[in-house]
Amino acid sequence: MHSVGLVMKANERCLAIGAAGLLAVALAQPAAAADVEHGKQVFQACAACHSDKPDALGPSLVGVIGRKAGSRDDFRYSNAMMRAGFNWDEGSLRQYLADPQAKVKGNRMPFSGLADPKDADDVIAYIGTLK
Repeated sequence: MHSVGLVMKANERCLAIGAAGLLAVALAQPAAAADVEHGKQVFQACAACHSDKPDALGPSLVGVIGRKAGSRDDFRYSNAMMRAGFNWDEGSLRQYLADPQAKVKGNRMPFSGLADPKDADDVIAYIGTLK
C-alpha cells in the first residue's frame, strides 16, 4: 500500500509540474497584437463627437494618452471628469471604454461602453496613433 501512495504522490507532482509548465508557456506568449485598422473602424462611431472641430460635442482625443483627464482648455468638461484625478493611459482608457460611468461616475458622455475587450484594445491602439 505504501508504494501505491508513493506512485500517487509522484503522479500528483508530475501533474502539478506539467500544469505549471503549461501556465508558463501560456504566459510567455505575447498577447494578440492590437489591430489599429480595426480600431479606426470602431472609432468611427466615436468620431461623431470626438473630432478636432471647435464645435465638437466631445474633446479631441489627439494626444490623449498621457494627458490628465478633463484637462483640455478648449473643452468644457463635466465636474466629474475634471475631478477624475488620473492620467489617460492604456489601463484607464480600457476601463473607461468598457464602462464610462463606472470609471468616472457622473460624466456626461452618452456612451454605454464597448462590450468586446478586443474592440477597446484596438481603439486604444488607434487613438495612440493620433498625434
